[in-house]
Parts: sequence; structure tokens; C-alpha cells
Amino acid sequence: MAEQGLSVVSSANATIPLPGHSTEDVYQVSSVNASVSLTSQTLVVGQEFPDVDTCRRTLKDIAIALHFEIRIVKSDRSRFIAKCSKDGCPWRVHVAKLPGVPTFTIRTLNAEHTCEGVQNLHHQQASVGWVARSMEARIRDNPQYKPKEILQDIRDQHGVAVSYMQAWRGKERSMAALHGTYEEGFKLLPAYCEQIRKTNPGSIASVVATGQENSFQRLFVSYRAAIYGFINACRPLLELDRVHLKGKYLGTLFCAAAIDADDQLFPLAIAVVNVESDENWMWFMSELRKLLGVNTDSMPRLTILSERTIGMVEAVETHFPNAFHGFCLRFISENFRDTFKNSKLVNIFWNAVYALTTAEFENKISEMVQISEDVLPWLHHFNPQLWAVAYFEGVRYGHFTLTVTELLYNWALECHELPIVQMMEHIRHQLASWFNERLNIGMRLTSILVPSAEKRISEAISDARCYKVLRANEVEFEIVSTERTNIVDIRNRVCSCRRWQLYGLPCAHAAAALISCGQNAHLFAEPCFTVHSYRETYSQMIHPIPDKSLWKELGEGTDGGGAKVDIIIRPPKTRRPPGRPKKKVLRLESLKRPKRVVQCGRCHMLGHSQKKCTQPM
Repeated sequence: MAEQGLSVVSSANATIPLPGHSTEDVYQVSSVNASVSLTSQTLVVGQEFPDVDTCRRTLKDIAIALHFEIRIVKSDRSRFIAKCSKDGCPWRVHVAKLPGVPTFTIRTLNAEHTCEGVQNLHHQQASVGWVARSMEARIRDNPQYKPKEILQDIRDQHGVAVSYMQAWRGKERSMAALHGTYEEGFKLLPAYCEQIRKTNPGSIASVVATGQENSFQRLFVSYRAAIYGFINACRPLLELDRVHLKGKYLGTLFCAAAIDADDQLFPLAIAVVNVESDENWMWFMSELRKLLGVNTDSMPRLTILSERTIGMVEAVETHFPNAFHGFCLRFISENFRDTFKNSKLVNIFWNAVYALTTAEFENKISEMVQISEDVLPWLHHFNPQLWAVAYFEGVRYGHFTLTVTELLYNWALECHELPIVQMMEHIRHQLASWFNERLNIGMRLTSILVPSAEKRISEAISDARCYKVLRANEVEFEIVSTERTNIVDIRNRVCSCRRWQLYGLPCAHAAAALISCGQNAHLFAEPCFTVHSYRETYSQMIHPIPDKSLWKELGEGTDGGGAKVDIIIRPPKTRRPPGRPKKKVLRLESLKRPKRVVQCGRCHMLGHSQKKCTQPM
């Protein structure tokens, strides 16, 4: 009688029975512990295998599934002989290559087991290679599959215990089989850059090696579709940030990203460098300047946001001397919070950050100085002209923090196991998906402005009902409220409150003036907020790249720096130290945009707007 979970069939041919069973018992595995379906792998005399490796793998799978171990007696180009590892057990198989054919055939088979099989969780056939093959499908779908998860799944599915090191090495081998090795990835870079330029004409893709050994130093990629979208439709605003990679050869991922009409991130240029340094930042900004200079005669005056490290500041000043380079408000706020550790001060600080006029800003600074005079030295170190809304000269359109930071951390997390070419392909796939999805969304929109701008305009129109409008002439209006009077010029699109100029959308005062003279406030938003601009941003495609097996057939030519494609680029000198890398805990909530503290325009209290104010007039 067969064991529970195994169905028994009869066969006239010799087959493998379960350990302890006779040759009359033939298995078809349906056991919960057997992941390999052996219905098509039942061993019989005359059975053929395409090669000896397939034969060896099949026998390993069967031995592990049925919990007995085999010992190889002979294995060469013409034959393969194996027996049960238990002394005295008669199980034995002889596979030989027949003359004139490439296949191997089972010549003789003694399928009877008299031993009890493997009685513990350790199995001699559960090698690193077997682990790699068993988990290959899971690793293909999830490169982040951890060794500890691998060994647990193998134990649950196969009833076999493997060590952490076996699981780790098995994953490494499987990743190399699926994606190639890290070293092969660097060798493929020149050909990969050539393929980007061929399949996406107008794109920038170049790789730089250094030293006599041609060690990898830099890779720069910017797709024509992204360049076109930024030049023709995005607001002139760029974010700069980087993330350190944790792969075998470390490195740093740089990114310059814009913001589209609907406040979504729009990566413009991506680079991988061997190490973050002032020199590499200078090179990155130089490449960025080249691609923008090539594609536009009138270079827009950019606003750039970053953490303003020394390398970033020098690179921006060198290659974008006219740009407004401001601090990321998250970086500034975290520094202020960590310096003073006072929640009341932090609350006033945020009011100062969002103050629209210098008078309002200085008011808040005075309040903070009354609590702590150490605020003044801090302000001297972090000049308000680089971050305060009232003083910063660039136009941020209401965008104050680096949204690219979370994207970079996600890329590093998803790709750190992949060779460099596969990492760049993962990024390209995501960009192509975004372009396609957002273009489809844009084509379905029927409004003048994108949804986020429509919402803000609607709020401004709602607030405008609280104001009294006095018309001075065709274009100038006085907007009177209980606390102050604002002047609006609809021709020059300015308001004395400065919100219209700073955010690019009509403020409540401007909406009141426009409504009073029968104008549509939606038509007075900056062009970068229109549905037309949104569609134009994603109007170009990021085209697919052929499989690497076809690259040689297509002929690569030279890379972006004029070097021949057949140059062998070797890995950088930097290499991950032994041991488990330290993990930086990144809290996603810390990456979200700081919530603005609302202040009532009538009673000046925090926490509600003017239209929701309950104080008497």
C-alpha cells in the first residue's frame, strides 16, 4: 500500500518505488512536500534525456521529493551510473549515450528500495545548484527574495533543510543565470548606451571608464521623450538628489527630476557614478546643461531644489549660474527641529516658511527670537533667501520639498540586487509605463486645467466671495477685506499678496477681480498647469530596447564619448565590504510633503481658513 498522499499505478516497466516499497508500487507525486511533479518524470528503461545534465537534475529532483539519497558511481561524456547511498540497498540506474544520437537513455534500472530513506531534514542532493533551480521562478518575479525566505520555503515545500549560506549562494547563482553577473553588466554598458541612442533617437546615453583597466566611473542617461516633455511643457523647476546603492560594487544613483502639470514627478536625467564626489556632481550638471543647451535656444531660468551639499552648490553655480538654487524644505525643517527640539518653535517656523511677505516673515522671526535667541545664529547659517517663501527669488509653484527622494530610495531597494544594465532597464520600464499611463489620463481630461490646479482654482473662487471688489481701471482692482486691502493687476497677473506670482495660479483676490469683470479665472493660470501642457509632456514615447542577445547583430558603433563599443569596462574599484550592510531606516511619512499650517485671514488664528471662520465680523 502506498503512503498517504501518493497515488499508486501499475506498470509493466521497471520504475522507482518509494523507499521501503516493492517494484510493484509506482509513484505519482501529489504529496504536499513534493514540489516537483513526477508524473512526467517516472523513470523507466528506455527513457531518454537530452543530455547528461538533465539526467542528473531529474534524478536529484526525484531523490529529494522521495527522501532518499543517491551516490554517483560514474559520470562522463558517454554514461551516467548512480546508486542509492545506503549500503545494501539494490536501487541502481545506468544511463548511456547511444551511438549516433545526442540523447542519453536509461539502459538498466533496478528500482527496488530496501532502505528506509532519509530520516532527517538534511539531504545530500540539496546543493546550491538545486536551490538556484528550485527558486528561480520566485527570484525572477521578486529579486528582493531574501535568503531566509528561501530556506524557509524550501523547508515548507520540499521538507529539506538548507543553510543560510546555501540559500544565499543559490540566490546569487540564480540571479546570475537570470540577469548575468555584475561584471557582465559593466561590460555591456557601451553596447547598451548605443542601443538607447538607436531605439530612442535624440536621447543622451554615455559611459565613462577610468584608468588603465577601464574601471567604470560614470553612466548618464536621458531619454528624448523626457527632454522634449521638460523643454516644451513642464514648469522650469528641477529637483536634484542621490541615493547610495548597496550592490556588490556600491556606487551612487543621481537624478534630476522635474514636476509635471499635475504635480507628479518627471525624471529628466539619471546617472550612476562610482562614488558621490564634488567632481562627479560637476560632471552630472555639465551633462545636464549640455542636453538642455542642445535642445533649446533660450535656456529657461531654472529653479533648482536640493539639499545644497557643497558639491551640488558648486556644480549648479558653475553650469547654471542664473538658476535659483534653493533648499529642500524637508531638509531645512529637520535641521531646525533637531537643533532646537521645541514644538512651539517648529510651529512658528512653519508659519515663517510660508509667509508670503517679508513683513509677515520678520514678524514670525521676532516671535521665535523671544523664545530662543539661538534662532538668529541659525538663520545666519541658513540664509532665508535660500528657503523662505517671502525671500526666495525663484518660482517654485507651491513645490517646496524633494519628491524625488522617495523614488530614488525605491529604485535602490528594488534594483540593488541587479547588475547595472538590468537596473537601468528596470528604471526605463517604469518611465515608459508612466508615460503611457499619464498620456491616456491626459487624453481623457476635458477640463482646461489639470485636476490638482482645478481644485486650487475652485478653492480660490470659493474664498473670493468674502471680498469686496473696487475697480480702479481696466486691469487694476482693489480687493477689500476686514483685515487688509490687496491690489490686483490682471494684465500682469500679479497680486500684492504675492500668491499669484509665487504659485502660478490666481489667488482668491485675483479670482474676485476676474469674476467681477466677467473673466474665467481658469484661463489666467500659468500654461504649465493646463491639460494641453500635460498631454504635451507625455506626447513622446520611450521606445523598447531589443534583448541583449541581438545587440551584436545590430552593430553598436561607438559610445557617447567616441569610444568603441568593444571596449571592456570593468567594475569600479569600490566594492561592498564583507558582512551584512547596515540598513538606513527610511520612514515614508518623513518623505511626504510637510502639511501647511492654515491661518485665517480674518481672525489670524491657526487651524482654519477665512471662509470657515466663526468669529463675528
